[in-house]
This record gives sequence, C-alpha cells and structure tokens, in this order.
Amino acid sequence: MTTPPTEDPLKPIYRDSLIENPLREKDLRTRDTALLCIDMQYLDAAEGYGLFRDYDKSPIPLEEMAYYFERLKTTVLPNVHNLQNCFRTHGLEVIHVRIQSLTKDGRDRSKGHKRLELHAAPGSGDACFLEEVAPQGDEIIINKTASGVFSSTNLHYVLNNMEITSLYVCGVYTNECVETTVRDACDLGYLVTIIDDGCATVTPDLHNASLKTLRDRYARILTTEEALNDVEEYGVSQKPHLSQS
Repeated sequence: MTTPPTEDPLKPIYRDSLIENPLREKDLRTRDTALLCIDMQYLDAAEGYGLFRDYDKSPIPLEEMAYYFERLKTTVLPNVHNLQNCFRTHGLEVIHVRIQSLTKDGRDRSKGHKRLELHAAPGSGDACFLEEVAPQGDEIIINKTASGVFSSTNLHYVLNNMEITSLYVCGVYTNECVETTVRDACDLGYLVTIIDDGCATVTPDLHNASLKTLRDRYARILTTEEALNDVEEYGVSQKPHLSQS
C-alpha cells in the first residue's frame, strides 16, 4: 500500500504562479494594489453590540467570546489600523466591506442572512464601522448581505475600473467572510495576500485551519510586519487618489 504524501504535491505549481508571482511587486509600484478590510463593524466585532448584545442568547461560549475580543483589541485592530495608514501614505486604496442591507427591514438580504437572522439596517449602529479602523475621506465602502463580497456586490467591477489586480485582505471572521472572499478573489484572478494577525475568528483552531487550507494555494499568508515591509519596499510615497476633488 502506497503511503500518501505529507506535502501538497501541487504546492510548487501554485507557488510559482500565484505566491511568488513578480506581478505583486509591480502592482505595488503602480498602485494596482488595495487593502480590503472585511466586516470591521459593530455588528460582529464589538463587545456588547450586534451579535454579542445578549450574552445569554449567544451561541458562542463566553470563553471563546473572550478570546475573540481579546485578539481584536490587542492584535487585529492595532494591526489593521497600521496597515490602513501605511496604504494611505503610499497612495494605495483602502476599501471597506461591511454587512448592511439596502432596506430598513432587510427584505433585500440574502436567503442565508435571513435564515441566520443577520441584519444591519442602513444608518443603524450595527452597520457602523469600528472607530479605530473606520473609512477616511472618500475611501470606498462596499455593502453586502452574504458571506462573500464578490458574489453579492459589484466589487469586482469596481476593482476592474481602478485596474486593481492585487489584494491584501484583513478582517473577520477568518473562516467565514474572509475565507470566502479570498477564494473568490483568487478564482477571479487577483493575487491575494492574507494578513494572519490582521484577521480573527472565535477560536484559534478555526483561524489556523482556515489559513492552512488557503496558504500557498489561494493566497500568500503574511504577518502585519511583513506586509508593511512589502509596501514600504515597493510602494511609492504619494497620495494621488486622495488629492483629487
């Protein structure tokens, strides 16, 4: 009986075509790269609000909730804040994705969000971005009512209009909206980088399992420090899109 390989046999192919593709550096130099921040809002990333408003009714155990909010507070939010500022300094787009319906009663929501009773109405507190990582100026905001932003919005159209072909992705939850978005982005031809310590979900096992599946197949995985070094090395310190009126 043949012993199955412990190493992914397709890894070299994917590394050459996606992970070590030199176009990533070109995209930073030509500003064809964007930072995509996913669901950094009160609905699902703030203690005592949205999905975490009533602890007694939450399906997430208190221990896992405590882990999630501690990771957000001490690691993810500071890292995403630093990434956003770095991208802005180098004239790179910072794009914000959030869960928000088109209507107050949410009748336009996806069937999945209706089944989950997941709703952030326009103008509601749940739809508001966390202050530490909120949009600035005329940064683009994309509203969605599904796990994957590409399948439920015009984001692909918008990115094509701006000739963006590389994405750095951060946000919540790693194993849900982040992973779905990364897989779709890869399939659509984007060169994707996930910020490991810029993402969170309710347990470290779920976070690590998701990244293990995506690593070197759908995305390159970097730390915040590595991503900042990327931008500092290959980016150009100007803000052309912010200076336009």
